[in-house]
Amino acid sequence: MAPQSTAQAAQAAQAAPSPKILHVAPNASGESCTTARPCSPQAARDAARTISGRDVRVELADGTYEMSEPLKLDAADSGRDGHTVTWTAARGARPVLSGGRALTGWEKAADGTWTADVPEGVTPRQLFVNGDRARRARGAACAASTCDATKTGMTGATATGIATWQRPTDAEAVIKVRWRDYHCRITGVEGDNLTFAQPCWTNSASGTNRTGPAWDSTTVDSARYSQVAFFENARELLDKPGEFVWDSEDRTVTYLPRKGEDMGHARVLTPVTERLMVVDGAHDLRVQGIGFAYAAYGQPSTDEGYAGTQAGLTLTGASGPVDHAGRHYTKPSAALTVRGGRHVAVTGAEFTHLGGAGVVLEGGTKDTSVTRSRFTDLSSGAVYVGDTEPKPEAELAGERNTVAYNTIRRTGVEYTDAVGIWAGYEAELTVDHNTLDDLPYSGISVGWGWNQPEAQKSVLRDNRVTNNRITNVMRVEHAQHDGGAIYTQGAQPGTVVSGNYINRSAYGNTERDGNGIYLDEQSSHIRVEGNVITRIGYKWVSNWADYGIQNHATGNWTDTDAPALTGTGSTMEGNHTELDRLPAEALAVAARAGAHGAPAEQLRPDLAREGTASQSSTDGAADASYATDGDTSTDTRTLSEPGAWWQVDLGAARRVGQVEVWNNTSMTTADFDVQLARTADFADATTLHVTGRSLRPTLLDTDAEARYIRIKLTGTGSVALAHVLVHPART
Repeated sequence: MAPQSTAQAAQAAQAAPSPKILHVAPNASGESCTTARPCSPQAARDAARTISGRDVRVELADGTYEMSEPLKLDAADSGRDGHTVTWTAARGARPVLSGGRALTGWEKAADGTWTADVPEGVTPRQLFVNGDRARRARGAACAASTCDATKTGMTGATATGIATWQRPTDAEAVIKVRWRDYHCRITGVEGDNLTFAQPCWTNSASGTNRTGPAWDSTTVDSARYSQVAFFENARELLDKPGEFVWDSEDRTVTYLPRKGEDMGHARVLTPVTERLMVVDGAHDLRVQGIGFAYAAYGQPSTDEGYAGTQAGLTLTGASGPVDHAGRHYTKPSAALTVRGGRHVAVTGAEFTHLGGAGVVLEGGTKDTSVTRSRFTDLSSGAVYVGDTEPKPEAELAGERNTVAYNTIRRTGVEYTDAVGIWAGYEAELTVDHNTLDDLPYSGISVGWGWNQPEAQKSVLRDNRVTNNRITNVMRVEHAQHDGGAIYTQGAQPGTVVSGNYINRSAYGNTERDGNGIYLDEQSSHIRVEGNVITRIGYKWVSNWADYGIQNHATGNWTDTDAPALTGTGSTMEGNHTELDRLPAEALAVAARAGAHGAPAEQLRPDLAREGTASQSSTDGAADASYATDGDTSTDTRTLSEPGAWWQVDLGAARRVGQVEVWNNTSMTTADFDVQLARTADFADATTLHVTGRSLRPTLLDTDAEARYIRIKLTGTGSVALAHVLVHPART
């Protein structure tokens, strides 16, 4: 057939009918879906089903659409015969689908708190006051020596005061063990003993044979359990502005306002409707420019609770098949769910103030994208792609999906084990040019299975994690460990991780933990190239398992170094390591990364690495120079002795603006002085004291003229350091 001429193409375009536009407005009840008589979203959906032979545009006017149930779109709502159905904001409009319910009638008490009645059928787990998230009232941590967790419950009711609480069965224990997060409600208090909702507690403890690999020891009754992070939702804990308590017996919410909040005029919302839009089996469908807000996530408030497994997925049900590969875990509820979609495009959407996740693409969704959207203030993760079955039937396999040019900030606010972008067993997935910032755990996670036999061979392949900007992740205050800015699992032939800018992952950590790019467990056949990775709590790239094979790291820029990749056939070559300044090429890669592009945080010059290091004594081969080699994975160590010290001679007096102290991987160095002096006898020293253990790193700002910098214990013990950087004063 001959190519179509320009004139023919113009004639075809002219002959094509213009899109049919259906107009929707909040609280509308019209049936014609015109500008004069707009209709509801459900009526527009029904009208769109009757239109054929042309594109359909459902245009939502400005305003809030209060959703008592999700808008459900199925195969009948697809574009047909080469046409597309588009759900979009009207020109200049910012429509929002909301699952929130307003709480009104607030009354003030003498203690400064305000209380409102809650309608039947509403269980407030989150509260938003004038758009700002409130926090469930919480107490202090309780150490394992007091709150001793077992398979059946926990001690500590007396010491914590729970035994005297008026409504202890409304309260929950929040426990973090390594990468897991658990939220289980108290069901009983007897003497010093607490019991918890079932199956939440059983699913959080060992012995189910349904959670994690057999070697996993991160349950609430394991040796790795160290404390209850906090108990929450008790009236006795309500002591800080911005906190609230839900009382299930009185059906009230009590809130302690922040400064300037007038509860007599405040708009207070709690999420009630769990999903706002569900796309099930539809194809050739677009969702464009629509907001999603105040969607609920009901499971954690039930007896199922939140038995976290990894990345925001949970173990549910009182029984189930034996499983060590996470095949039967449950994803969080999301504001927008796409099941079995084909060519569904979500673009320019806004997801905010959610009790669960933003978007879930599952059930064999293919050729579907989430692009140029914003995710902010979510209790769980932003985007979940795919499922946990390693060898699904062809119709249920996730293929050729895209998550690109999105901005993701402050997700995992409540469920801190959640990640920004998660993908299970996907093929030809593209995760490109996203910006992720301020996350409690890993940023992007692709793959599943922990090298378990049923998961060793899967459909994972040819995925691309490229040009993303990932900053301030694995925030140490949330105590979620063993993750990375980019995290992978499973053999994924053809997968590439490239062009990403990663800065501050597990920065300021309290232990040997937190990675830049983490090729965990069986991660295999992955190429890591051309990434810029700085200020990482532990390793810039990690591939510790010998059964993770044929991984290759090349052409990356980083300010530290890392042990060689472990697996058979894996290589590290041509990387630019131990940098104290990023070169122009690296800065250009970093500036291009992310949804909008932004400059990199340049490294600060390090005066110490050109100096001469020494220490009061040396334990074995742990030489003083390891703290000035530009590598945070090598450690110095003195013998244990009174006033043990490590120091560096810069060679000449320099104006020092900051000293950066990285504790060794065992977190040995504690209670010490940092002395800066012009003379070798330290008679003129400026002294900065650090109480407790040094972090990775501890930053000490100063403005001192110094040639010698010494780290000296104020008591007896060892000085052991991974890295000490001495930065010149800014000019």
